Amino acid sequence: MSDDTILSLEGVYKSFIHNKNLIEVLKGINLVVNSGDSIAIMGASGVGKSTLLNIMGSLESPTQGIIRFRDRNLYEMDELSLCRLRTRDIGFVFQFHHLLPEFNALENTMMPALIARYSRKKSIEMARNFLIKVGLEKRLSHRTGELSGGEQQRVAIARALIMRPKLILADEPTGNLDWATGQEIADLLVHLSREEGVAVVIATHNQKLAVKMSRQEEIISGRIR
Repeated sequence: MSDDTILSLEGVYKSFIHNKNLIEVLKGINLVVNSGDSIAIMGASGVGKSTLLNIMGSLESPTQGIIRFRDRNLYEMDELSLCRLRTRDIGFVFQFHHLLPEFNALENTMMPALIARYSRKKSIEMARNFLIKVGLEKRLSHRTGELSGGEQQRVAIARALIMRPKLILADEPTGNLDWATGQEIADLLVHLSREEGVAVVIATHNQKLAVKMSRQEEIISGRIR
C-alpha cells in the first residue's frame, strides 16, 4: 500500500448457501483504490458487482479475505467504528436514490452531517454548498416528489459528498435514468472526483459510463480480469 491508497482488497471471496447449494460469487478479488481514482467495476447482471461494492463499503462481510481502509482492516473493527467510518469516510450512491419523501433536497442532503452531530446551522451550510456544486441551487426547498429522476440522483450525490469522504461507492448510479441524464450524472461524478480529490468506484454494465472512468475492471467468473 502506498500513501495514496484509500482501500485495498486482498484475496476476497464471497459465497452464499441457496437451497443447500454453495454459490460462489467472488473468487479471490484483488483491487487497490488510490486517492483520486475513478474506477468502473463492470460485468453482466448477477456477477457480483453490487456484492463487491457492499463489501468495500463494510455493508456486507466477505467469506474470506482482507479489506483495508487506509491502514485499518475493516472486518477487525467493531460496529461503532464501522458506523463512524461509513458516516465520515465513505459516501454511497445507489441506483434507487433512497431519499426521504417527506423532506426537501436540502434536508435530505444535510442528514449525514446531522447524524455526525454537526449543528443544524453548519449542516445547512454544508448541504447548500454541495447542492450548488451539483447544480441544484434553485431546488433546495423542493421535496423528493417534486424533483426529476436526474435531480434526485444529484441530491443523492450531494448527500454522499457532504462529509467530504475519501471514497464514493456508486451502484448503477445511472441505471434508472434516461440516456442523456445518465451521461450528465456520469460527467458530474468524474468532475467532482477530480475537483474534490475523492476516489470513486462505480458498479455498472453501461460501457458508455465505464469509459468515462480512469480505470475499467471487469468481473468474470468471480475474478477481476
